[in-house]
Amino acid sequence: MDHSNILGVVLAGGKSQRFGEDKCQVKLGDKLLIDYILSEIIDEFKEVLLISNNKIKYNNSNKISLVEDTKRGLGPLGGILTAMKWIRQNNKNYKWISTFPSDTPFFKKKILNNFLEEIKDYEGKLFFINSNDTRHNIFGLWSIDLLDRLEKDLDNGERKVEMWANKIGVKSINMKFENKDPFFNINTKEDLIKAKEYLKND
Repeated sequence: MDHSNILGVVLAGGKSQRFGEDKCQVKLGDKLLIDYILSEIIDEFKEVLLISNNKIKYNNSNKISLVEDTKRGLGPLGGILTAMKWIRQNNKNYKWISTFPSDTPFFKKKILNNFLEEIKDYEGKLFFINSNDTRHNIFGLWSIDLLDRLEKDLDNGERKVEMWANKIGVKSINMKFENKDPFFNINTKEDLIKAKEYLKND
């Protein structure tokens, strides 16, 4: 798949309620949590959209645009709609968005490239990574053609990524991993402690 047709999107608009503070701004090792995912994807796309409703810090780049949700309280699907609308409003030529969470410090760009290489865009309009029998609903590739349907369903109360994807029709790209889980995500302070231990053992 042609990367030039894809906008990279990091969803950092969550409330981090289980963590107790904006988790993407905590330090893991020598850098902010948000910078782990940014450093892996920044060279893979012409532009990266960072969606957050807070004034966050990150390793700046002229490739990165920071925007707020067009409407708050809609969860990850609201962030996805924001990215699609940003493309339309700014007259960008992207046909797809590739989405990432802000709290998975061990994800590597090789996984992204393997995922995109497996996709045949004529097979669908929505693709997720499936690893070791677990589907990762935020690591996805979304066709811009879904914008109007997504906006309508959000207006009608849809909030769950998994339910909406199943209704639309989603194709999972299966991958297998041994040892450390590259999709380990940090939801709590205990998860942050585990992540620090993982870093020590790298």
